[in-house]
Amino acid sequence: MTTAITKTAEQDTRRRRTVAWVAGLGFLGLVFDGYDLVVYGTVLPIFLDDPTQIGPVTPAVGGALGSYALVGVLVGALLAGTVSDVLGRRKLMLLAYGWFAVGMGVTAFSQSTTVFGLMRFLTGLGIGCLLATTAALVSEYAPPGKKNLYNALTYSGIAVGSTLSALLAIFLLPAIGWRGMFFIGALPLVTLLPLAVVKLPESSVWLQARGRLEEARALAERTGVPLSEAPAVAATSDRRERVGFAGLFSGANALPAILLGFMSVTGLVLVYALNTWLPELMGRAGFTTKGSLAFLLVLNGAAVVGQLIGSRLADRWGPKPVVAGFFLLGAVAIALLTLSLPLGFLLLFVALAGVGTSGTQTLVYGFVANYFRTNVRGAAVAWCAGFGRLGGIGGPLLGGLLVGAGLALNSIFLILAGIALAGVVLTLLVPTRRAHELHPTVVEPSATTPGVAQAAQLGR
Repeated sequence: MTTAITKTAEQDTRRRRTVAWVAGLGFLGLVFDGYDLVVYGTVLPIFLDDPTQIGPVTPAVGGALGSYALVGVLVGALLAGTVSDVLGRRKLMLLAYGWFAVGMGVTAFSQSTTVFGLMRFLTGLGIGCLLATTAALVSEYAPPGKKNLYNALTYSGIAVGSTLSALLAIFLLPAIGWRGMFFIGALPLVTLLPLAVVKLPESSVWLQARGRLEEARALAERTGVPLSEAPAVAATSDRRERVGFAGLFSGANALPAILLGFMSVTGLVLVYALNTWLPELMGRAGFTTKGSLAFLLVLNGAAVVGQLIGSRLADRWGPKPVVAGFFLLGAVAIALLTLSLPLGFLLLFVALAGVGTSGTQTLVYGFVANYFRTNVRGAAVAWCAGFGRLGGIGGPLLGGLLVGAGLALNSIFLILAGIALAGVVLTLLVPTRRAHELHPTVVEPSATTPGVAQAAQLGR
């Protein structure tokens, strides 16, 4: 009995250590991800003012250069969905770390807008790949009952990286120039990537789903993370489940995949429309430049707090009602911005709008990662990250269209509130799945009899 207790304690220690490495490396990768996506905005004024840097850059050209990275993210995420359920999570994440780090470094040597734009697109491929794959791996390693929390903690790295990019630009840009800012983005090549090569494990759940049972058992023993019985059964049956996009858009998966994809589009339209145009809209409402930027800071700061609170609620009640509630909160908060209220109330409603937009989008990724089974999980996250990026591209365009059309400030906010309500409807339409349809049974690893142990239910 003493030996059994000791063994269980050792396994639990190994499991906690493994989960910490997976979530920590995922977080750090997304910190650089967020840094990359924001750094262009910090150096754009230099390009507009100084044609000797990469050639003449007009506002139109500057906007186009900014969009190339987002298009790359879209393509990269969809490509990741094609191969992550076939090649595995670890290989793709390592490739993504190296790819976008090299891309950032090469971008720093650009001498023309053509080369700069091409490198922004190519770098975006790596970012999209990482964005789509991280949630799948974290979901497959996170402890039962805390999967949405771990997803939110990991994806908060994007907000941290975005903030870090702005802060470093304030203090370092005058000294190191725009090329130095991009060289910082290449640091994962000599820091994060070598560490991940040593410490980032493959998903044992994925190994089982591919029929590589001995590797899965050895990995489970080494990491202390229990195995699932269902993949082993599937691997020995005559009819194997379809993987990747083929499995995602067939059978009972198709409708939820389409609905969740449009949920992601809706969330990212709101995120990018508000982050791009909120300072301008509040400036038109009579606030100073610093005051308008303060609204943007509140919007994003509240989103980080909101997604952590929402993730705990999602682990307790399930993500579907929480995501729907957050979309509704965002709709109400944005609509209330149309009222003539004291500054304190406006800041409160902007904070709630951040919770209901950026905070909701993180919960959507967790919803997707935990909704689908292993054989299509990578494709599902990639689909929502990639297809949803259409909302990221369209959000600023929508804001520009509404502002350019001369619509009143209140009308613009009401249109955005209506989009958030559409997110509520889409969320409620997603079919609810019973636990046994989503999550297989797990088997605790055993050093003496690998693969033969008591089964326990993997609750999520």
